[in-house]
Amino acid sequence: MAYWLIKSEPDAFSWDEQVANGVEPWTGVRNHQAKKNLAGMKLGDRAFFYHSNIQRAIVGVVEIVREAYPDLTAESGNWVCVDVKAIGPMPNPVTLADIKQDAALADLALVRQSRLSVCPVSAEHWRHLCQMGGWTGD
Repeated sequence: MAYWLIKSEPDAFSWDEQVANGVEPWTGVRNHQAKKNLAGMKLGDRAFFYHSNIQRAIVGVVEIVREAYPDLTAESGNWVCVDVKAIGPMPNPVTLADIKQDAALADLALVRQSRLSVCPVSAEHWRHLCQMGGWTGD
């Protein structure tokens, strides 16, 4: 299993909306590196759901339930999306400020490539962030 972090602006699409919708296509990604990351996602992979812009925190965990397929919201280009399913909320949201203060997370893509909307998370960082947020699921 691989781990990821996906960002959404909560005023455009929030964790609560993800939960209410159950399975949701992760559309609208228009960055080539983020597209490559979406294409690398496999069934069963997990991702942190991160509120960017307003809250700036990991607020939940989702599972990849459909691998990359064409993003029909794209007006042009060869963009892809995946389907994600809410697994559960992060018991204690992990803020960007907390992440930046933790030396063990200095090389996390969220810190190094702050504008990237879909980024990989190492297994070591996944475990560390889960511990910070009180997540005890898989």
